[in-house]
Amino acid sequence: MGQDFSPDAFSRKDRVRYRQKVRRCLDVFALMLDDFGFDADRPMTGLEIELNLVDAHAEPAMRNDEVLANIADPTFQTELGQFNLELNTPPRLIEETGFAEYEGDLLASIGRADDRAMKSDARIILIGTLPTLTSRHLTLDNISTNGRYRTLNDQIVAARGEAIELDIRGVERLQIHTDSIAPEAACTSVQFHLQVAPDSFADYWNASQAIAGVQVALGANSPYLYRRQLWAETRVAVFEQATDTRPDELKAQGVRPRVWFGERWITSIFDLFEENVRYFPPLLPICDDEDPVEVLHSGGVPQLGELRLHNGTVYRWNRPVYDIMAGRPHLRVENRVLPAGPTVIDMLANAAFYFGLAREMAEAERPIWSQLTFSVAEENFHAAARRGIDATVYWPRLGEVRVTDLVLDVLLPRAATGLDRFGVSPKQRDRLLGVIEERCRTGRNGAVWQTETVWAAEHHRGLDRPAALRHMLKRYGDLQRTNEPVHSWPVE
Repeated sequence: MGQDFSPDAFSRKDRVRYRQKVRRCLDVFALMLDDFGFDADRPMTGLEIELNLVDAHAEPAMRNDEVLANIADPTFQTELGQFNLELNTPPRLIEETGFAEYEGDLLASIGRADDRAMKSDARIILIGTLPTLTSRHLTLDNISTNGRYRTLNDQIVAARGEAIELDIRGVERLQIHTDSIAPEAACTSVQFHLQVAPDSFADYWNASQAIAGVQVALGANSPYLYRRQLWAETRVAVFEQATDTRPDELKAQGVRPRVWFGERWITSIFDLFEENVRYFPPLLPICDDEDPVEVLHSGGVPQLGELRLHNGTVYRWNRPVYDIMAGRPHLRVENRVLPAGPTVIDMLANAAFYFGLAREMAEAERPIWSQLTFSVAEENFHAAARRGIDATVYWPRLGEVRVTDLVLDVLLPRAATGLDRFGVSPKQRDRLLGVIEERCRTGRNGAVWQTETVWAAEHHRGLDRPAALRHMLKRYGDLQRTNEPVHSWPVE
């Protein structure tokens, strides 16, 4: 999805050729999984962080082209909205001081970008959803100028055949119709990448699905949209609805949504790619000139461009990735469930918890997915998105349990064991998991801090909702730059 596309309409011939090419790529991928040498000796990790730009009034700043020109750093790219950026950190090992290296690089990169953004009268905010966004911001005119975003919008809207509806019932209710996918730009996330071997991919993906609800509960940071308090992690509901290509009739028939938790535990990464090809029509039927069969038979590494592009238009919360680095193919789990922010240290604590817990559960003698039904894992995920750190989830042998109790009593020790298996230094392990522990003990994550601060602004300062949100976001930006974890932030 990182390439630019022409906004020209696709022909029927394009779609037929693309479908054939995708299936050819899938056949080659199956052959590669049987006997190809994938890079998995020392599993690398990676982070992608989506950022927001705001002006001096804490309103979205539609200036990403100008800010990117000032940053002049290829690790920063555009995202869907003109008030969005994306930062792709170089992949690295997390053994020893890997997390400390991540922290130093992220603080330096974001700090430098924030300084450059100030030249355009903007600042960078790490948050799941900008609380000051309104309907006048989330319009087609404010989608980034890259051709791929306009083309993707046109294809999703055309596939749906009618206006997109957002209907989110939380503390308050939001019900609107839109003629574009622009509301998706409200969803800014941090994505964790974990390189895995082909024969262990299913275990890591299943483990990631099983703990997704716990991750969201701990890291929720998106309680407001269109000035309404909705879910603790409203981003989940917005993303699921804003890119839904199905009218009501197809929903009633059981057609799968493109933002998808999935429907079953898997036995191979091939299961996921095959489902993508079988269930989802192409949105961007763009073919390249590679013949993957010929490349494979000649001893090369097939790019599988069409399969990868198609995979990029099916938005699983844990996405399978096939990629090539330094001439060697590898596989990754891309964990996409968490919002950005509130600080670099908070995001790295979330990363440490995920990487450690996923590894320990993937390598456990009795896997969690043999004790937990897939449907319950999905129910946990949505319950956590609604309630955040106050959520109750179902866990094997414990039944219904508060997320904070589950993490403190069961999951934190297991995450620590997983980080030990990665070779993470004890100092880094204890510092980062200590942030998760304190978040549980205080019951305060980004969503809680935001709602408490807005409530205080409304009831103690006498501000109306728009003014209270602006006040909160300005304070949020100041505290974000201290890199102190959100559980320690004061509420004013």
